[in-house]
Amino acid sequence: MNRKKVLFVYNAHAGQERIRFALVDVLDIFEKAGYEVTVHPTQARDDATRFVKESDGKYDMIVCSGGDGTLDEVVKGMDECNKKIPIGYLPAGSTNDFGRTLGIPSEFSKAAQVVVSGKPFSCDIGSFNGNTFIYIAAFGALTEVSYETSQKVKNIFGHMAYVIEGIKSVGLGNIKPYSMSIVANNQLIKDTFIYGMVSNTMSIGGVKYPDKGIKLDDGEFEALFIKYPDDPVELNSLLSSLMAQDPDPEHMYYFRASEIHIKADQPTPWTLDGENGGFHTEAIIRNLPRQVDIIAPVSMK
Repeated sequence: MNRKKVLFVYNAHAGQERIRFALVDVLDIFEKAGYEVTVHPTQARDDATRFVKESDGKYDMIVCSGGDGTLDEVVKGMDECNKKIPIGYLPAGSTNDFGRTLGIPSEFSKAAQVVVSGKPFSCDIGSFNGNTFIYIAAFGALTEVSYETSQKVKNIFGHMAYVIEGIKSVGLGNIKPYSMSIVANNQLIKDTFIYGMVSNTMSIGGVKYPDKGIKLDDGEFEALFIKYPDDPVELNSLLSSLMAQDPDPEHMYYFRASEIHIKADQPTPWTLDGENGGFHTEAIIRNLPRQVDIIAPVSMK
C-alpha cells in the first residue's frame, strides 16, 4: 500500500537543542504509524518557509519541531505556495504558547503520538500588512522583554505587572510613548500607549490568559492596548489594575475584533510571534478564519 508522505522540518537549536536527543524516537513513531518521512533540519532563519514553499504540495502532511517561530515559518511557506496541508507540531521552544494553547504535550514522544493519532483542527491566523502570523502581533515596552518569564507568574496580566515593575525601576521617562489612532468594530480610539497586542491564543509567555471565552476558530482576535501613564501615581494605579486581573477601561482598552487598523504618529517597532516584525506607521491586521489545519489532540474543541 502507498504510505503517506511526511515532511519533518526541525530547528535543532530550539529549546536548548532537546530535539537532538529525541529524534530517533520521534522518527520511529512516524515510521511505525506507516509514514514515509523526509527530514530537513533548518539551516537559517526563514529556511523552513523556503523549504515548505519549494515542496509545493508533494507531501500529505508537514510536521515541524521548534519554537513558535518555526511553526510560523512553516505556515508562511504553505501560504506562499497556496496549499492547505495538515501541520503536525512538536513544540521545542522555551515557552511554546501556541502548542500550549492547543494542548500539545511538551514531551516529544507524546507530541509525536498526537501527530499520528490526532485530528486536524482548523484555526484562525492573522495577516499583518499582508504578512501572516500565528498568534500574536505586539508593540511597545513589554515586547522588549523576553516572554521567558517565571512560571510563578499566574496569568498574562501578572506577566505584564511583572514587567511594569521593571519599567518603574528604569523610570517612566525612559520608556517611549506611542501615539496612535485605532479603528475596530466601527469605533475610533485615539490615545497614547505603552503597549499593545492583538492575539489569538490562550497563553502568552508560557502563562494562561485570564479570559476564559477565547476561541481559536471564531474569526476574531483579542486586542489589548495599555495607555501610557502620565506619572508614577498613574503607573501604580495601572499596576494595581493588572495585578487584579481587571482590564480597567481607565487604563486600557480590551476588545475583540476581526479587523483592526492602526495608524501611528511615528514608525513603531512590532513583533510577530515573538520575532522582529519591522517598523510601521500603519498596520492593517486581519483575522484569517480557519486558515490552517493543525493536528491537535482528539479532545481539542
